[in-house]
Amino acid sequence: MRALLLENVHPDAVPILESAGIQVDVADRALGESELAAALDGVQLLGIRSKTDVSAATLAGSQLLAIGAFCIGTNQIDLEAAGTQGVAVFNAPFSNTRSVVELALAEIVALTRRLTEKNTDMHAGVWDKSAAGAHEIRGRRLGIVGYGNIGAQLSVLAEALGMAVSFFDTADKLALGNARRCESLDELLQTADVVSLHVDGRPENRSIFGEEQFAKMRAGSLFLNLSRGFVVDHAALRRHIESGHLAGAAVDVFPHEPAGRGDEFVSELRGLANVILTPHIGGSTEEAQQDIGRYVAGKLRDFVVDGSTTMSVNLPHLALPQRPDVHRIAHLHHNVPGVLATINGLLADNKVNIEAQLLGTRGDLGYVLTDVSVDYPPAVLDQLVAMDETVRVRLLS
Repeated sequence: MRALLLENVHPDAVPILESAGIQVDVADRALGESELAAALDGVQLLGIRSKTDVSAATLAGSQLLAIGAFCIGTNQIDLEAAGTQGVAVFNAPFSNTRSVVELALAEIVALTRRLTEKNTDMHAGVWDKSAAGAHEIRGRRLGIVGYGNIGAQLSVLAEALGMAVSFFDTADKLALGNARRCESLDELLQTADVVSLHVDGRPENRSIFGEEQFAKMRAGSLFLNLSRGFVVDHAALRRHIESGHLAGAAVDVFPHEPAGRGDEFVSELRGLANVILTPHIGGSTEEAQQDIGRYVAGKLRDFVVDGSTTMSVNLPHLALPQRPDVHRIAHLHHNVPGVLATINGLLADNKVNIEAQLLGTRGDLGYVLTDVSVDYPPAVLDQLVAMDETVRVRLLS
């Protein structure tokens, strides 16, 4: 079995996969659709980060069993197509939370103290010792849009630094500490000194922050986006920075990002005073990348070895403890009534004893792990594959 890891996935992922007898190839950049399709020849496991898109067409021409997104988001993968073809998808929803939060806090301090301008002046030989426009963050109100793992942790740490915290989320989220839930985005925008976006990559979040939202922000407030590039209208942000309505901004994600290190970065936000631009490094600390590499590689290994789909993004979550002296059959199928009965009927007809079994469903898909006695006729697998409901069948041991 072969794995291909792209975009500088942490090297700790390699020995974890190799421990399961998997051959691992690595590349330090993202691949375009045609290049990726060619690279996947003979590959069963794919590891990517945020720059490689995996389309339905790419999946259709591949032999992939699973994809590991070594990051938080999975919007770069066609999850529906992956599920339809029986390709499991795993990500790391928690591993880089602390790194993103620390960057957000650092940027809030830097923007509030106007450190970017002081730094530029000093490198140009200009000594400008002045308190004008510089403030403490203590006592200022942080408005968090999106109160998931990152937003919630940012809330706690910002409050510990003396900030008041408000948040808005379309889901019903429990406020942590003294954070105050806003009933609408408008309410948050009109009361916050700093607005920080931490929304996910679902399609309905595209372009949710533009001219109307910037206009409703308080004069002299700050804006941060460390979530997804396509959620913000950058031309509108530039206008509000240049007009002085916003005092500064920090942006880590962009609608169009270079594929590799050293490629030219193009953005309307270049050259603006008190604007911090970073190359999608919110989760790019050695600690976070190491943890992500180990976590996602472990999920891929477990899926290959024992069929575990715990924390899969697109398949039912199953984990059946391993047993000695059995064969394990993994059966992914369309979620319709009677599939489990059909599977067990086939096994019974072939006088195959079931030692252990677990079924889970998720949306249109069902997944069954079955441990059977070592003595079974080879025709059993052929009959399971031939079932009309079958998406994929694997013999794991």
